[in-house]
Amino acid sequence: MIFQRGQRIVFIGDSITDCGRRDIAAPYGDGYMNLVRSFVTARYPELGLTWVNRGIGGDTVRNLAARWEQDVIAEQPDWLSVKIGINDVWRAFDGRIDEAVPIDEYETTLRDLLRRTVDATGCRLILAEPYVIEPDRAEPQRAETVRYGQVVRRLAEEFEAINVRTQDAFDEVLKTTEVKDWAPDRIHPELPGHAVIAQAFLRALGWEL
Repeated sequence: MIFQRGQRIVFIGDSITDCGRRDIAAPYGDGYMNLVRSFVTARYPELGLTWVNRGIGGDTVRNLAARWEQDVIAEQPDWLSVKIGINDVWRAFDGRIDEAVPIDEYETTLRDLLRRTVDATGCRLILAEPYVIEPDRAEPQRAETVRYGQVVRRLAEEFEAINVRTQDAFDEVLKTTEVKDWAPDRIHPELPGHAVIAQAFLRALGWEL
């Protein structure tokens, strides 16, 4: 296990991370973050890890930048997991073009946030790629999401971070299933879809499932 005794692990992102953590499912949400927390805690209870969820539904990387000091730096994480990018892309396809984040801005902003955090806290990083649950690789939103995922992949190499390839995880299950088996809107998974994401996280952490 890459986590060490007493470490603090902070997750930040959009609604997929939030998942009710601010209200009905406080404080961890009822999605992939809580599944990862639960499985790691069950197997390694002696580590006494602290888990923090700072996801907020609807966020883009711009929103993260506005709250980064309070929700990340002030938390002094030993590990920081960032999963952002779905809304940055989606806004260009759902009629809110002014809220979409161009890919160059996305990369520059995310890199700056990661650099600030590593410099301020010395934490290790876990970077999860954005996804859309769509088997047609030529579909415009799917194709654009992959481009943003490639940004995350490059940043993971740059920062020697753990890279969670969530799009690949959904592509694998879609070989034998349909989109509706995982999410009603290609974006917000029901619990089995969150389990797909959680498994991708655990595998990236070196867990043999």
